[in-house]
Formats: sequence, structure tokens, C-alpha cells
Amino acid sequence: MATFAYLRVSTSDQTTDNQMLELTQAGYQIDYWFADEGVSGKAAAAQRPKFKEMLDRIREGETLVVSKIDRLGRDAIDVLQTVKALADRQIKVVVHQLGGVDLTSPVGKMMLTMLSALAEMERDLLIERTQAGLARAKAQGKRLGRPAKTNPKQREEILGLLSNNVSVSEVARKFDVSRSVIIGIRNRLAHGMT
Repeated sequence: MATFAYLRVSTSDQTTDNQMLELTQAGYQIDYWFADEGVSGKAAAAQRPKFKEMLDRIREGETLVVSKIDRLGRDAIDVLQTVKALADRQIKVVVHQLGGVDLTSPVGKMMLTMLSALAEMERDLLIERTQAGLARAKAQGKRLGRPAKTNPKQREEILGLLSNNVSVSEVARKFDVSRSVIIGIRNRLAHGMT
């Protein structure tokens, strides 16, 4: 029976080399490697191209090895569904980070449920802390988001040029910004926004 490994990194400037090295050094004899690079952890496991390809190839009685539990899904529900779907096909799911426990075993299922719940709670806490930080910054009068491409004086000049029938493209070239920036300025001011 074959052993498959699945690796994932979120951005294209990261590599799966460390995960591969970690599994190899741990002594796993991997027959097939599948890696999604530049695929967000927010994507459900079944929507990841190489994960889907791996699911098509892996067969009953074979083993899937991952370095960490978050490689199996975007949240607790996705991880649980992924493991259940694999268990229904009699495929073992081994997570190296958890000491090589098979998540399809009774002990593995209990551990999976607890760890997934904790991971989801941590993610919710992170979102809560981020939102609190943004609210605090806003309350302190800090401007959030991207810096404006133009200053108030330039926006007045842009509106003057547009009102004198200068084309959006010409104004964009003059201020070295995109047409969409000029159109946005025109639209915001037409609606009484600054």
C-alpha cells in the first residue's frame, strides 16, 4: 500500500521544502508527493488543485501524511469533513505534528475534534483582536486603508479640469494615476463625499 504526502504553502514566495524535509527526516516512506503552492489556507481542502488530484489517486488502505493539521482544511468543520471522507474510504490520515497519530482511529478522532475546536477558537480570537485594534486606531483618528493617490489640492484641480471638459484619460496622465482614480474622485465628489 502506498503512502501519500500533501504539502501546502499560502504564498508563491514560500516553498514546501521545509514540510518535505520534516516528513522525510521523521522517517516517513513517501511514495507520492502532492503540493499546493500559493493556495490560501482559507480555501477548502477539496478546492485545492493538488489536493483534489491526490484524492483522485489515493486508494482504500493507503495512507495520507501531512505535517500539520491545518493542511487538511480551512477550519474545524472542513478538517473534520476531510478526515471523515478519507476514513469512509478506509484511508489512514497521519499528522506528523501530532506525533504521527492516525486521525481515523478512535483516539485520533477525539484528538482531531479537540484540536480543531481550539484552532477555530484561536482564529476567532485573532479576528476579534484585529477588529479591536482597527476600532482603536479609528477612534484615535488614524486613517485606515491605502494612502490616497492624490491630495486635496490635486483633487480640486482634477475636478476643475473635468468640469472644463478635459478627458478622464488626459487628467489621469497629467497626475500619473489610473483612470479609475480620476473616475473615483469625480464620483465621490458628485455624491458629496470628499
